[in-house]
Amino acid sequence: MTPESAFQPSKSLTGLHGVHLVSHSSFSFQDIKQNHDSNESSSGTGIVNIGISKRPIVQKVWHQRPACLRPIHCCHTGDKNFAETVVNVLTSLPFIALGLHAPRKNLNCRIYANSLIGVGVASSFYHASRGKMRKYLRWADYTMIATTTVCLSRAIRSENPKLLMAASVFFLPIQPLVVSAVHTGMMEVAFAKRALQDPDLRTAHNVHKVSSLLGGALFIADDLLPHIPFLHAGWHLAAALGVSTCNKLLQ
Repeated sequence: MTPESAFQPSKSLTGLHGVHLVSHSSFSFQDIKQNHDSNESSSGTGIVNIGISKRPIVQKVWHQRPACLRPIHCCHTGDKNFAETVVNVLTSLPFIALGLHAPRKNLNCRIYANSLIGVGVASSFYHASRGKMRKYLRWADYTMIATTTVCLSRAIRSENPKLLMAASVFFLPIQPLVVSAVHTGMMEVAFAKRALQDPDLRTAHNVHKVSSLLGGALFIADDLLPHIPFLHAGWHLAAALGVSTCNKLLQ
């Protein structure tokens, strides 16, 4: 039985008194069928449009993500000439020497010592690089520094909160400077507490404070005054001096 036949008048009812059959126009069924098809097509198109409209929303949310989820922008403009490159590479080597001579009394200390060697190697490769690879090596340099700060805080205090360590690992390749700042602050607090308890560490702590202030000033000046040469090399030396005092905490 087709839908069209359902609208045909029944012959068995013809002639009955009081029964008046009205014939249905074929256009009525066609209109109903067309409206049904148009509703289906419009609903299908609506689903597709909803799927398409969601894409710009997702893209908009991704582009408006907070700065902490955005990769770092490497904008260092040093190594403007051969002499500055040589000096920057040479002042990266002390980190390798510090890593080779750092205490290795347990696993955490060994990991920290090896990470220091990685800082010297990454810094040397970055300053010797040119072209497209330079921005990737700058990122590797920053990430290696952040890794070393995490390893140092782990070596000084092995009971760091697990949530903090997990967050540090997550943000390490995205925001290494933030990770470095957090773990450097933790190290500074631990160093100050140990220096108050141990008089033998006070001299090292005083040297550490001076080198940290000097290193921070040189790091900022390197960005604000890029035309002044060898500022970055000075930051290398100040940072290396500060690291050498940190190694006293692990002895």
